[in-house]
Amino acid sequence: MSESKKSLAIFALGGINEIGKNMYVIEYGDDLFIVDCGAKFADESLLGIDLIIPDVSYLIQNEHKIRGLIVTHGHEDHIGGIPYFLKKLNVPVYATRFTLGLIELKLREHKILRESTLIEIHSKSELDFGEIKVNFFRVSHSIPDCLGIVFNTPEGNIVHTGDFKFDYTPVNEQNSDIHKMAKIGEEGVVALISESTNAERPGSTPSERKVGWHIEEAFFRATGKIIISTFASNVNRVQQIVDATKKTNRRLALLGRSMVNVVKVARERGYVDIPDWMLVDSREVRNLPPERVVVLCTGSQGEPLAALSRLSTNNNRDVKVLPDDTVIFAASPIPGNEKGVSKIVDNLFQLGANVIYGSASNTGMHVSGHGYQEDLKLMLTLMKPKYFIPIHGEYRMLHKHRQLAEAVGVERGHTFIIRNGDVVDIQHGEARQTRQVPSGDTYVDNVGDDEIVDIVLRDRKQLSEEGMLVVVVTINKEDGNRISDPDSISRGFVYAKGNEELIGNVNDVVKRTIDPFKEANIMGMKRAIKKEVGNYIFEQTKKKPMILPIIIAV
Repeated sequence: MSESKKSLAIFALGGINEIGKNMYVIEYGDDLFIVDCGAKFADESLLGIDLIIPDVSYLIQNEHKIRGLIVTHGHEDHIGGIPYFLKKLNVPVYATRFTLGLIELKLREHKILRESTLIEIHSKSELDFGEIKVNFFRVSHSIPDCLGIVFNTPEGNIVHTGDFKFDYTPVNEQNSDIHKMAKIGEEGVVALISESTNAERPGSTPSERKVGWHIEEAFFRATGKIIISTFASNVNRVQQIVDATKKTNRRLALLGRSMVNVVKVARERGYVDIPDWMLVDSREVRNLPPERVVVLCTGSQGEPLAALSRLSTNNNRDVKVLPDDTVIFAASPIPGNEKGVSKIVDNLFQLGANVIYGSASNTGMHVSGHGYQEDLKLMLTLMKPKYFIPIHGEYRMLHKHRQLAEAVGVERGHTFIIRNGDVVDIQHGEARQTRQVPSGDTYVDNVGDDEIVDIVLRDRKQLSEEGMLVVVVTINKEDGNRISDPDSISRGFVYAKGNEELIGNVNDVVKRTIDPFKEANIMGMKRAIKKEVGNYIFEQTKKKPMILPIIIAV
């Protein structure tokens, strides 16, 4: 492709009009870069689905162009899809030291670590891919080792901020690289791709240090055992909990598989400092005085199988919630999780615990890792982009971020609010959005690591709402004549004992349907039974159960 015909393409395969499964693509000529590969958890409408990951069919078609997957940080919505992605496209993965540790956990679990190519980067790394050069800048977030990315292309610099806030007193001393951001802006940014999670919230995001003060205060007030729950990946928060545990002369037990795994990686790589004397196995908790124990666990979002949920029903054999124990939610509920959190809070109160819960503004036990409006405006002011693409948010958040961009100088009409699959093409310094690439969701059932197609989901939905009717008929395999009367079995449709007449009439419909057949055409009989029985049941009940004909030829 000649230089004059090349254009720089920017698009998302996940992360637009949603929170989760982030995946962004920068493509120029024969070079294609992927930023992040996340997953999000399914809601109750997706029956039997554990994870949703991006559809990567476009990337499979263009595998020869892919230069690598660059990961901004280690949160699940940015790395959760990596094992499934690498099974299809084994490309190099570039990430920081801590992020690589979390990725390795996943790849080891999926038994693909040995054949994967993992390359460590940091904020001063420079990658040269010929026409495209990539460098980085450090940003503050709620997990260590977070990066923004600069793609130096023939069309100019493209900046992806990653998830960020401006915390001037970070717990881990990883300050935002503001001077480097300003330098990037002075050199010129043709397009800024920036997250929008908190674009509706005025002001600036509070510092993480404030949370540490509130945690210490609660620890000193507590009389019994302390149980505190937070995101396993929030290593900065974990360190604050460790510090408060040390100051109150307590021992620390970890509960929850992800908490144990993440803390192990963080300790091995030097991101959290926990004295050996402090850590105790959960089995030792029962033998220690309650006032000497802190239990750090997962489950702050009301997940039904997480450690805190089990504790709230006293369903953990090692740790029991006793009257006067203090339970702290060191995380605000993500929208949609409030119901699950409320159920756990109710259970804990019934056990006699003192529960500290609710929004961060009320408890002081959490601050967001995402920038509020003033943070977003500062990033825009530093970068001074010609074009702006808000990402990582629902439509109203993207819209609000566009207004913020225009307020600080981005020209009206130079902001692209896109959907997953929409392509922004930049050629000769001018941007336009006129085309799309294939995008969508891929559903994963973790029991077998299988991808679930839409037709399976439709079947599950039909079964859950309308039930199933199994029709069993025995025929002669020579001439197709019916040997026995049909037998109809209802599961989740109607209660057979109270609907003998309906079931009898269904059997009559089956007989009238298959008796005219002059040969053992099993597939034809099944199709006919589904159609005629389905029509009859809908006329009588206004329901559409799944009809499963079983024809036995003897």
